[in-house]
Amino acid sequence: MHPRDQTIFALSSGRPPSAIAVVRVSGPQAGAALMALAGKLPEPRLASRRQLSDAEGGPIDDAVVLWFPGPASATGEDVAEFHVHGGRAVLAALVGAISNIPNMRAAEPGEFTRRAFENGKLDLTEAEGLDDLIHADTDRQRRQALRQLQGLLGNRARGWRERIIEASALIEAGIDFSDEGDVPAELMAPAVKAIKALHDEITEVLAAQGHSERLRDGLVVAIAGKPNVGKSTLINQLARREVAIVSPYAGTTRDVIEVQLDLDGYPVTVIDTAGIRETDDPVEQEGVRRARARAEDADLVLWLVEGSRTVDPDAMRSLRKSADGSDRSGGSVWIVRNKIDLDGAGGGEVTRHGEFGISASRGDGIPELVEALVKFAADFFGTSEGALVTRARQRDLLRRASESLGRSLELVEDGEELAAEELRAAAYALGRLLGRVDVEDVLGAIFQKFCIGK
Repeated sequence: MHPRDQTIFALSSGRPPSAIAVVRVSGPQAGAALMALAGKLPEPRLASRRQLSDAEGGPIDDAVVLWFPGPASATGEDVAEFHVHGGRAVLAALVGAISNIPNMRAAEPGEFTRRAFENGKLDLTEAEGLDDLIHADTDRQRRQALRQLQGLLGNRARGWRERIIEASALIEAGIDFSDEGDVPAELMAPAVKAIKALHDEITEVLAAQGHSERLRDGLVVAIAGKPNVGKSTLINQLARREVAIVSPYAGTTRDVIEVQLDLDGYPVTVIDTAGIRETDDPVEQEGVRRARARAEDADLVLWLVEGSRTVDPDAMRSLRKSADGSDRSGGSVWIVRNKIDLDGAGGGEVTRHGEFGISASRGDGIPELVEALVKFAADFFGTSEGALVTRARQRDLLRRASESLGRSLELVEDGEELAAEELRAAAYALGRLLGRVDVEDVLGAIFQKFCIGK
């Protein structure tokens, strides 16, 4: 039997022990499994209390079961759910009983969602949204993922693809059926108008998204500077707990320390790096190397200096250089003047653009720095509240579709065949975006729109 024809099962709730555990079964044997363990099928989509028993009649648990006959189910197949007490022994007995049913096997990672996709219950962008929703750590990540799960990008992409197919049908009808009396003679002008409108729409979406797809991974902020300037104290202040060892001795931090923050719903990874200096200690040398590498890759570097001391220009230049000596394509660098309480100055003011005064030990200026970080994140991620693009894969395919539409407009004067080929490439890119690629779509549109076929 092909793996897709087999019935799958898996624990669909959290790791045991737990108050309640949900075991899901999907496939042609789901009903048989429910009858074997619960005695009979309950009413569809109605929770029913049942005594579960194994093949020998031994009791497993007093449970609640649900029955979702396909195709009106999450996967499009017959689905059964067992809501049992979440003890390890209960789950072991239930899984063992299900495993003994013929043509039943444990599900692979993501296989329930894959079956839902294959059965047309959701497209690829919605499946990605579901995955993002499960892994969302902040409220903004949750809202963005939920919009994708509800079809924000998928619905737009389907509409774009249908319009591309209609335009392509116009052009191909003119190519293949120009001698037919029931095919309109003036097909090119409306096709070109539709293509230009589509190209403008997709280009506008790509231009307006900022770094919205990065919201899944978050903003990376590196704290860097010379040894003993208060980097570890600052990361402890931002994390509001002790995540790094604070010591008056230079070189205490020798490895990269990371902490995940939620700043007004924006996911931010703050990195505490080893003090950047010349040293003969091989362990500290490795820490400095790693510090430089992480600072180079960060979206924003907070370069700490003590009070009013002059910023080392060589160190600053090194932050803007990659390992091969070329200029960084990475993020911004802010100057953060720490220990201003020792200079008798107040904290919190921005001395000039991208330069802050704080006291990491007392907390002076920290709220203002955090507020600036939130604004930086908002500008970095762009209009994430209405973002269509949430993954690099999506952006790449939309860009390919846009480029193909642009080329079709350029080639339409040279020949309809070349323009039609670029339209097919654009439709294919959007089909890959959705996970739905059907080469018969254009032919179907031609027959439907122009009544071709005698």
